[in-house]
Amino acid sequence: MTVPYVLFVATNAPVIGPHNRATGFFFPEIAHPFRTLDRAGIAVEFASPLGGTPPEDGFDGTDSEQTDFLDSKAYRRLSRSRKLSEVDVLDYDAVFFPGGLGPMVDITGNPEVQGVVVAAWNAGLIVSAVCHGPSAFLGVTLDDGNPFVKGRRLTSFSTAEEAGYADEDVPFDLETALREEGALYESTDPWQPKAVVDGRLITGQNPQSGGLVGEALVEALKAIA
Repeated sequence: MTVPYVLFVATNAPVIGPHNRATGFFFPEIAHPFRTLDRAGIAVEFASPLGGTPPEDGFDGTDSEQTDFLDSKAYRRLSRSRKLSEVDVLDYDAVFFPGGLGPMVDITGNPEVQGVVVAAWNAGLIVSAVCHGPSAFLGVTLDDGNPFVKGRRLTSFSTAEEAGYADEDVPFDLETALREEGALYESTDPWQPKAVVDGRLITGQNPQSGGLVGEALVEALKAIA
């Protein structure tokens, strides 16, 4: 049986906003889904818009899954992420966009990212994201002319969570932007785990949701294996 393969697309943005807040991908939002997929025997490869070492944020040394990932060969591969323009998403079974504030800088509105989302969706792949990662879906238009998120159930970092956390740093409110493009947005209480599965679209609300997204990806990939 062929091993399923997931492409993680990380940010290259090290700072965001008028105060030059340090950012990058949020460490548990790669570490937790990766460990879940890895334990299930699912392979992961890493890309980013520019390639190379993606900046990181939010590492917690008291979290064994994060420290295990930091010491893994996968983390070494992440430090040499492939340039997205040199990757063919059709070589994979799913594409996943982790969060952090960085995606709001170089993932949102990125034509290459948008092309990856459309190509993946049209080919029947699973499309997934967590926290600020669903910003990758904004501005994506499908062949029928509709926004990618229109009429689809999903979640992301909520307005309630952004308030007091990064509302002075981000260029727009993600929940509001997704709703404006027609998404059927769902959320739970701030900082509580939540994942939403709508067919081939799998999303998680916040850093606490990375493991749930990983579990949903495992189930979806097993279903198509």
